[in-house]
Amino acid sequence: MTEMLTIVAAMAVTGVALVVLVLLVTRATRPHSDPGGVAELARLQQETSVRLLAMGDMLAGRQAELARLVNERLDSVSHRLGTSLETSKQSTAEHLQKLNERLAVIDGAQKHITDLASQVTSLQSVLSNKQQRGAFGQGRMEIIVQDSLPKDCYEFQFTLSNRSRPDCAVFLPDQRPLVIDAKFPLEAVTAFREAKCEDERKQAAARLRQDIGKHVGDIAEKYLIPGETQDLALMFVPSESVYAELHDGFDDVVQKAFRAKVVIVSPSLLMLAIHVIQQIQRDARMREAADRIHAEVGLLMDDLERMHDRVLNLQKHFNQANEDVRQILISAEKVEKRGARIREVEFDGEEDPAANVIPAPVTPKLQAGE
Repeated sequence: MTEMLTIVAAMAVTGVALVVLVLLVTRATRPHSDPGGVAELARLQQETSVRLLAMGDMLAGRQAELARLVNERLDSVSHRLGTSLETSKQSTAEHLQKLNERLAVIDGAQKHITDLASQVTSLQSVLSNKQQRGAFGQGRMEIIVQDSLPKDCYEFQFTLSNRSRPDCAVFLPDQRPLVIDAKFPLEAVTAFREAKCEDERKQAAARLRQDIGKHVGDIAEKYLIPGETQDLALMFVPSESVYAELHDGFDDVVQKAFRAKVVIVSPSLLMLAIHVIQQIQRDARMREAADRIHAEVGLLMDDLERMHDRVLNLQKHFNQANEDVRQILISAEKVEKRGARIREVEFDGEEDPAANVIPAPVTPKLQAGE
């Protein structure tokens, strides 16, 4: 850009010089009476023509240089603009791709939210129906019992002697069932939670106490049979929040139920009770199998004694084998020493070794009668 300004300034100076020359020529062309002035004027015209031609050539060169610089600048600007547009295009494409991915994730999340809303709606419809709510609580109770106890230790819808059928009966080692009831009056709890003023809250609390008290009384009357069932019965509450709310705001109801030998349990407490029952049944099976275990231990001890005797016999055999090996080594040492002594009596001369051997004495044979 500085070069372009310089060229423009040079062109302006050249234009001013042309104007000055034109003025000089104009002044010189005025009529003079001196003939020498005419010659001087001709010389000035010639010099002015040469200068004008030189200035024209210089101006043409400057114009060409200016056009070249302008083209170079335009090419550079066009290249930078194209590169910038390409970079912006790629960046825009990447951002659009990420935006599409985010939109796909949002669509998936929205679908999950819609499914969850439908499930919550279905759960609300289930809980609003008393029979379906009872089936929901019984289903949770059955899952907890089935996951922890063998099949011969419980029975659902067990019939007692008074024709009542509790939701679940867990058989303890004394064969008296522990009754579990999975029904719970949830309408009073819902009304207590949805109360908008203090009067409605008091009415809902009174109704809750009345409904739970009636249900506890029904459990104690139907499912607690002396000599047939256990002394306690469990009332299952299928919600931890409802159980916590009962203990926080209705401790008198919980204590009243306990005095009636009905224990209110949540899912976590029912799991704990089932695990305790499982341990009790395992201990009972161990006590029942104590005699058999004692007999098996006696047989095991006999096997250990026999194994001990056999190990001792094997040790004796090993000791005898060691003694035999020791005797063999002693004999080998004696043979080796005797061979060494025999080697020492050999001669290195050319004589026949057999000639130097002293013949063994001949034992005369005994005649008959000698």
